[in-house]
Amino acid sequence: MRRTAAKLAAVTAVVTAAALTVAPTSASADLVTHCVGTGGAVTVPNDLLVPAGQSCALTGTTITGNVSVAAGANLVITRGRISGEVQVAADGYLDAGDTAVGGGIELASGGFGAFLKDTGTGSITVRPKGSATVDSFLYTENVNVDGTVTASAGEVRLGVTTEVTGNVSTTGTYYTDVHDSFVDGTLSVLNSATGSVVCGSAVRGRATFSGNLGGVQLGPNGTLAGCASGGYYGRDVSITNTTGGVTVDGTIIDGKLTTTANTPAAKVAANNRIRGGVTGDQAPASAQSSSARSAAQRSAAQREAKGEQRAEARTSAAVQEAVVAGDAGL
Repeated sequence: MRRTAAKLAAVTAVVTAAALTVAPTSASADLVTHCVGTGGAVTVPNDLLVPAGQSCALTGTTITGNVSVAAGANLVITRGRISGEVQVAADGYLDAGDTAVGGGIELASGGFGAFLKDTGTGSITVRPKGSATVDSFLYTENVNVDGTVTASAGEVRLGVTTEVTGNVSTTGTYYTDVHDSFVDGTLSVLNSATGSVVCGSAVRGRATFSGNLGGVQLGPNGTLAGCASGGYYGRDVSITNTTGGVTVDGTIIDGKLTTTANTPAAKVAANNRIRGGVTGDQAPASAQSSSARSAAQRSAAQREAKGEQRAEARTSAAVQEAVVAGDAGL
């Protein structure tokens, strides 16, 4: 992914804000700094709010409290530090690069999305879309998640050496892909609309894939994506009730592989190493032609490219809006 928070925020100068006392009892704890514009290497000694419909671009900023990105607002932060948690409201957007977030990150129902690169954070939550018109996304590159990742909407891609200390659990996403990453807990992908790809990754706990409409691909040579290597699973792997094709290739499973009630039947390559054996219906691994596989992979690549373009456009627009708003002197 060529666009990053770091590159885009480098074009900006720094911050905006107005301090607001909420209650007179604790000056530090009860202040909220409003950010509209650009900000630099300063310390915000309280919570920070990006007001509805506004944009805030920060470089090298430390925020000692929590951060709220209101409805339709944008926060682009690079080389920053946030002591608390980040809450992103409906149609809100977070782009964080080379930033430490002490608490978790939560995307509300209908949140536009979160793109995280070279960043550390607590647990990440993407709320169900519900009646919202916006379908969220979560993209990570080289991110350390000290906790869990839970998503119930939109596009989820964990990639480029992302590490999650807890469980990864998604239900009803558009897709859930894991590339070149490590999950120390369990991995559960349920009812995704266009499937799930796991390549070049390790999952220490049990992995469960069920009810996915677009197929499931573990390792290379599948129908959903082109990738270089398989993966490792420290416990049982279950792939069930899946339509659109199931392929398991170049994969090590230190447990049992279960493939039942999939349409068509799963293709399990001979080059897998599965300690506990395989149960369930299987089809010959070579049944699909290379041309059909390539066409499906191109479709999957387009699926991800569209999401990248959407994130890039939102980040670029947010930075431009913040620069126009000017320096509010945080």
